[in-house]
Amino acid sequence: MFNLTYYAQKDNKDVKKENRITTNATDNNVIINIKKEDNREIITLKAINDIVIHQAEISLDIKFSQTSKFFLNGYQSWTDTKESYITEPEKLARRAKRFFKAAKNNDIYGKSKDVLINKFAFDRYGDVLLYDYDKNKLHGYDIFYIKGDKEFFSFNNNYKNAYLIYEVFRKEKKIRLVSDVRKYVIKAGEEFTVFDYSFYDSYELGLKAFYEAFPEKENNKVLGYTSWYNYYQNINESIILRDLDALDERFNLFQIDDGYETFVGDWLDIDPNKFPNGFKEIVDKIHSKGYKAGIWLAPFVAEEKSKLFNEHKEYFKKDKVGNYIKCGGNWSGFYALDIDNKEAMDYVKKCLEYYMELGFDFFKLDFLYAISLPRYYDKTKAMATEMAYKLIRDTLKDKLILGCGALPFASSSYFDFLRIGPDVSLKFDDVWFMRMAHRERISTKITLQNTIYRSIFNRHLFLNDPDVFLLRDDNIELSKKQKEALLVINALFGNVLMTSDNIKNYDDESKELLSYAFELSKNAKDIKYVREGIYIRLSYNINGKVINTRYNTEKGVLEDGR
Repeated sequence: MFNLTYYAQKDNKDVKKENRITTNATDNNVIINIKKEDNREIITLKAINDIVIHQAEISLDIKFSQTSKFFLNGYQSWTDTKESYITEPEKLARRAKRFFKAAKNNDIYGKSKDVLINKFAFDRYGDVLLYDYDKNKLHGYDIFYIKGDKEFFSFNNNYKNAYLIYEVFRKEKKIRLVSDVRKYVIKAGEEFTVFDYSFYDSYELGLKAFYEAFPEKENNKVLGYTSWYNYYQNINESIILRDLDALDERFNLFQIDDGYETFVGDWLDIDPNKFPNGFKEIVDKIHSKGYKAGIWLAPFVAEEKSKLFNEHKEYFKKDKVGNYIKCGGNWSGFYALDIDNKEAMDYVKKCLEYYMELGFDFFKLDFLYAISLPRYYDKTKAMATEMAYKLIRDTLKDKLILGCGALPFASSSYFDFLRIGPDVSLKFDDVWFMRMAHRERISTKITLQNTIYRSIFNRHLFLNDPDVFLLRDDNIELSKKQKEALLVINALFGNVLMTSDNIKNYDDESKELLSYAFELSKNAKDIKYVREGIYIRLSYNINGKVINTRYNTEKGVLEDGR
């Protein structure tokens, strides 16, 4: 059953009365066209008069039980994602609801009454200001399946127009689909597709159709180094050159991460104290070793202390009451550029071109969710994201792009690689107080979970980046067994295998484990997983030998086999 709720619009103002129509009904403002063919449904609206969509939803009659497992894809690439049982509430659902209520009375993007939210902007990393959280619902984006007595598999074909939200009602045991088009204006005479999704009553058939819709990509393996997970922003020329010298011929990428710029947003200002000779000689040395040279940027944001934010505030998006769109609490707090501001987008292109001219081959582009956070009334979040990601690809041409903190389905058309989980933490589940922050928080525990469950995306939407492995003994609190699990799972399920270690310091045991991981990355086949409570059963074939092991998601270790 399809339901549409909208406001009529007159003289660019909403008429406050809500209009509700269902299924094939037509009224004086809009015509609904519903087309069903085999395993696909497409719903198109044609506006007779200007309308503003408030809600567009479909209720599905799908049976499931207490033992069913639901795959609910998180909003952005850092958001926790797994197969869930109906008895498991969404992480931080109550806190997310409080975030939303605290902001609602001020302006959805304005100041809230919650001190922690104002200081750290925990409500900006995910979808808590964009989606109505409820402890009795589970929800995910653009792809969904049910495993158990009854199976179901569905995915969104309309992701360039609108993201598709799948909702599971825990008490009522029902499924609802919501098109992410709230506040979108359809002008008189225009047509707009609100739903276009595929659906199957079999997991295997649905997965096969998903893979046919997103054909397999070239199996490009990245085996590399990134400076972030050891030094964070405390990098300099001597550290970079020392760790570059430590890599051997098995690696093919050396990437410089955050910390080289004076402030986030001021990408043309390389810190002269840290890198007195700039980057040209470093890039040449990376190339001389046979590696691609990688660089990190967050192209659509700038921090509060940056020259860009202080000298060009006109580049930044404001909400309807005049507040700049804050995107999080990192650095000195950071804000979103305006996709509709030509000068702002020209600056983004200029910065990307600058690093291309320096010879960089690989671009890790971070905090990309920020461009989707502002409300654009002439475009959905999906449309704004499409514009931004296309600008990146058009500018960088054939360079390799790794998206991070990005919207997954939108990334599929433009990025070679996507980070598919949050940052690895140096302590298995990070410090205790961060567990109450937001669903996109730093956590090795969560990123390993995402690495396994989002493996269905790999080589179809993009090539999966499961984040780094870390085998060093200093500056880390992961146990030896946790480090081993991190390395093995990353090697099995991703196309990117990177570290931030100086591998010259590895002992013989670490060197042997690293060699095993490289072998897994290249030659492991028939990789399978099954959730069993807190465990995930893993099996794979390496050089004709079948390995069966069990990953303990609470302890972060492989409990048998290797």
